[in-house]
Amino acid sequence: MPLINLPSIIIVNILLILGLANSESAYAKTNQIIDIAYLTQEQAVPPSLSNLDPFIKDKGVIGAELGIDDDNTTGKFIGQQFNLKRIVVPIDGNIIRVFDKEISKKFQYLVINLSASQAAQLVDLPAAKKMLLFDVGTIDDALRNEHCRSNVLHFLPSRAMRADALAQYMMKKRWTKWFLVVGSRQEDLLFANALKRSAKRFGLEIVAEKTWDHTYDKRRTAQSDVGVFTQLEDDYDVLVVADEQGQFGEYLDYRTWVPRPVIGTQGLVATAWHKTHEQWGAIQIQNRFKEKAHRWMEEQDYAAYLAVRAIGEATTRTKTNDLSKVKEYMLSDSFALQGYKGNPLSFRSWDGQLRQPILLAAPRSLVAVAPIEGFLHPKTELDTLGYDQPESLCKWNKE
Repeated sequence: MPLINLPSIIIVNILLILGLANSESAYAKTNQIIDIAYLTQEQAVPPSLSNLDPFIKDKGVIGAELGIDDDNTTGKFIGQQFNLKRIVVPIDGNIIRVFDKEISKKFQYLVINLSASQAAQLVDLPAAKKMLLFDVGTIDDALRNEHCRSNVLHFLPSRAMRADALAQYMMKKRWTKWFLVVGSRQEDLLFANALKRSAKRFGLEIVAEKTWDHTYDKRRTAQSDVGVFTQLEDDYDVLVVADEQGQFGEYLDYRTWVPRPVIGTQGLVATAWHKTHEQWGAIQIQNRFKEKAHRWMEEQDYAAYLAVRAIGEATTRTKTNDLSKVKEYMLSDSFALQGYKGNPLSFRSWDGQLRQPILLAAPRSLVAVAPIEGFLHPKTELDTLGYDQPESLCKWNKE
């Protein structure tokens, strides 16, 4: 295979191995500077049921820094320099005001690690519409469908993609009868809706649905409560939980009335990245990140890394920093991003979602990678996850 068809970072690694990129003469004179802004806001420490998982306040930014390192590894050989400006808004700070003061009219590329509501406010600002925004913090389906915007690309798998990944594996295992347990928060309801869509899509049966709405101390009562709560007249194969904030889901495993596996937001989870993932060169990026951050890579770190690398890959291939040309290339069939998950990653031209394999992981082991073998698609099996083009409600690609 000719080098020109390989991802740019791999080309540089090959040159380094061959000893062709060790001398000063191999470096090109810098003639193009690509500035990238990274915007996030400090988060309050959420209530937790466990002290085992420490609160990580810097999810995302170290992944972006690692991406800049890789961009510059490639860039110095072709005369490109990548710079990252990190902007962290205080908890009580105003995202829009900070954007107007520090980012507006100064950057073409902006990585945003914000909540869905914050992202929705930001993307419609006049200055933001002239930029390309890389969303590494949200999983909302609405932002990829009826509320999609042509200036935003999404890097985390949506709720629909995650639910479809779980459903495909359940089909493979023939665990077709689901008992759905849903939390009371809005995020839980959104994921529950995604699970119901997937069940219908793949012919699975939800035999029962209950809302976990206990208001008393779950620490004290969970062990005795879960058994009674999970008693059903109808049998089921798997308990599916929608508890994105981790308010009760951890208490379900091993406490159900009948012995059944738990999947969803706890138990077997669908995720973009996981500490147990080591295939396809993932161990290399895992070790590099851990050496830099002194912790495991989280989903937002991986998404931010991919966002910065996508900018590097596109500007390297197009040899330009022209926003319209870079965006056009990113959304084309020619774009391919190395994501350490086997298949090259690319963007769906109809909604800006990064198509990618999804890891199905237990707390300490990688169980499977979706799409599961046997689920076919006329273009790419990756589009069996989430909203395919005929299903999409996004209109910006049709404007």
